[in-house]
This record gives sequence, structure tokens and C-alpha cells, in this order.
Amino acid sequence: MSTNQPYNEKELLQSVSEGDETAFARLFNEWYPLLSTLILRLTRSEILTEEIVQDVFLKVWMGREALVYVDRFKPFLWVMAKHLAIDALRKTAARHARESQYQTEYLRKNSADDEPDYHTLIDEAVARLPPQQQRVYLLSRRNRLKQAEIAKMMGISVATVKSYMQLSVHSITHYVKEKAGLGVAVIIILKIFS
Repeated sequence: MSTNQPYNEKELLQSVSEGDETAFARLFNEWYPLLSTLILRLTRSEILTEEIVQDVFLKVWMGREALVYVDRFKPFLWVMAKHLAIDALRKTAARHARESQYQTEYLRKNSADDEPDYHTLIDEAVARLPPQQQRVYLLSRRNRLKQAEIAKMMGISVATVKSYMQLSVHSITHYVKEKAGLGVAVIIILKIFS
């Protein structure tokens, strides 16, 4: 808490309770640094800390009429902040658990048994490419040739090879999205780029 100017907590809380926005800004400026530091120790996330601190001060402002009954603001503020931090951490943990469960289920459903389907979809997409794009794609991805090597072998410029690769990947991605849906497409597209 800064000590640049005299600070009468009770008067300041009284002013805030009456809707004085300037008093609220002063209260915010007085307590924001300390509260941020304390919450950051709990969350270890600057983004989450910022959200919690904003929520705390929003609650203080929304319930400002009750501030006249607060004898000591620091414990009042800390208890509110601690409860909001714990709630936020619980929600974050629950979200991570759901995401982890989804990933586990998705990977289980799309295990190695489904691998030929990925290759089949990519093969179908490659087969639909124009001949020059198809050849460039296959030389790059299957034969692992560099763009300069492909350009020399095919008698075209490196810029043309790059253009064909971009068009090929775009076409393959579009085809896979149409046929497999977005969830499966993400995994297949990652395979295209590997």
C-alpha cells in the first residue's frame, strides 16, 4: 500500500459505498499491487491473476453499499480474493481434466487401427491433384527431395515448386476436411506436414 498521501481507510470506504468513483479508483490503486502479488503466488498465472483481481474489484464495486460495515479492508479483500482464486483454480483444473479426458478418448477411438484410413484419405487427395502438383508433392513428401532438387529434376523454377506445394497442401487439406470432419482432419493435416 502506498503512503504518499494520508490514507483514512474508513473514510475512503465510506466514499466508495456512496458511489464515489474517484474514491474507488484510489482504493483500487492502493490495493491492486499487493493483491496481484498475493494472487499470483496462488495461481502462478499472470493472465488468471489479472482476471481474478478484476473480478475482486468488480465485486467490491457491485457490493459497495456494504463497505460501510467493513472494519478492516485488508482481511475483507484477501478473503474475497482467496475464494475467487480457489474457484478459478478449480474451474481451470476441471477444464484441463475434461480436455485430457477428451484427448484420451479421441486417441483411444482413433488408435493405430485407424491409421490406414488416414493414409487412404491422403492418397485419395493426392490422386485428385493435377499431374505436376502431384509429382512435386510426391517427390517432396515421399522421396524427401528438397525444392531445389525437385526444380532441377522437373526443369522448373524453385518458385514454381513452392507454388505447387502450397496448392497441393491446400487441396489435400480441403479434401480431408470434407471427407473426415474437423477432428480427424487436424490429425491428418498434421501428418501431411510431417
